[in-house]
Amino acid sequence: MTDSINNPSKRIAIGLEYDGSNYHGWQSQEAHLITVQNEVETAFSKVADQPIRIYCAGRTDVGVHAVNQVIHFDTDKKRTIDAWVLGANSYLKKDIRVKWAQEMPSDFHARFSAIARHYRYIIHNSKQQSALLRNRACWYPWQLDANAMDKAIAYLLGEHDFSAFRASSCQSLSTNRCVHIAQVTRYEDCISIEIKANAFLHHMVRNIVGALFLIGRGEKQPIWMKELLDGRDRTQGGVTAKANGLYLLAVTYRSEYSLPQMTTSHMRAVF
Repeated sequence: MTDSINNPSKRIAIGLEYDGSNYHGWQSQEAHLITVQNEVETAFSKVADQPIRIYCAGRTDVGVHAVNQVIHFDTDKKRTIDAWVLGANSYLKKDIRVKWAQEMPSDFHARFSAIARHYRYIIHNSKQQSALLRNRACWYPWQLDANAMDKAIAYLLGEHDFSAFRASSCQSLSTNRCVHIAQVTRYEDCISIEIKANAFLHHMVRNIVGALFLIGRGEKQPIWMKELLDGRDRTQGGVTAKANGLYLLAVTYRSEYSLPQMTTSHMRAVF
């Protein structure tokens, strides 16, 4: 009997944390480009002693970080949960960590089973740039009014056409998205922007932040955010904010999958 018959294929879900500063984004590309996907597939292939192909909940761009990225892969190799976690971490660089592993039913898919994604964007709003935060937050030296930004982002709550915040390279067939959480909070010289939605268009969060910069500086009023949204014209918006301030904070699935959830303390640890 073959090994695959003796050991039927199992689907494994994994929670990943990574600092995207040294990677050319998530997705595998040309051989000379170092990506998170390549590093993770290589590590799990060594643990499984067979080629592993992984699928993620959301592909992050160059320089974007993740606190709880969710991936899955199929394998017929028998390994304990601890072996998947500890084994992969022993092969990974220290800026990528496997946080948890869990065997899943065959209908689970890291991307297509997700019902919401939660992003956080961090702005270091100070006249002087930080040596420690240079890759972990977007430095913005001009004073920003976080209250005005919070009023503006509230216009995005609910289901809308987000064409005004869509990158020209976006390949999504639909531009409608439903935003569940949209808020801006200042913590001393750092500003946290949180957006949770059922899904996101390419560069959607970073384009929203670019518009918020203009509102925070007083060049535009909060109502301008609604005008942008209703106008559906990307050319009328602000710049695309830098990638280094963006974090994929969490991915939500139906409760029956019983996947580990982000704790409040862990979420607060990222500013």
